[in-house]
Amino acid sequence: MDAETSRLLARLLRAERIAHLATLRERAPMASMTLFLAAEDFGAFYVHVSRLAWHTQDMQRDPRVALSIAETDDRRADPFTLMRVTLRGEATQAADGGELKAKWLARFPAQAINFELTDFSFWRIAPRDARFVAGFGRIHNLSAAQLMQAAL
Repeated sequence: MDAETSRLLARLLRAERIAHLATLRERAPMASMTLFLAAEDFGAFYVHVSRLAWHTQDMQRDPRVALSIAETDDRRADPFTLMRVTLRGEATQAADGGELKAKWLARFPAQAINFELTDFSFWRIAPRDARFVAGFGRIHNLSAAQLMQAAL
């Protein structure tokens, strides 16, 4: 992946705030919309979810997940030219020492209410690999190390 394509991927991961989290539920895929926060080095992606949610229950049973992030639809003639990336990895519940919460609230200030509820917690998704589509026919399969290189 060339430097310009790396910059496009980094911009996508830093600008977009919504992702679809895919988990395995009773041996079948289940995807749901969630908010996400990328670590500065793209070595981890965080979600703040309720233990009542199916996706959280699924991650407790099977940590294998996918996180799909797409460029916001701008109503262009060919939506297949929108950038998108799907990260595959493993999810683990993350302890928060306060720094993660501060970064989350800077990105999602309206989500402060969820920190007053006892059923919400952070989950860390450690990427195993990724597939980045920079536009129609511009497809890149990336290792976790290559994904992290895009953060530089």
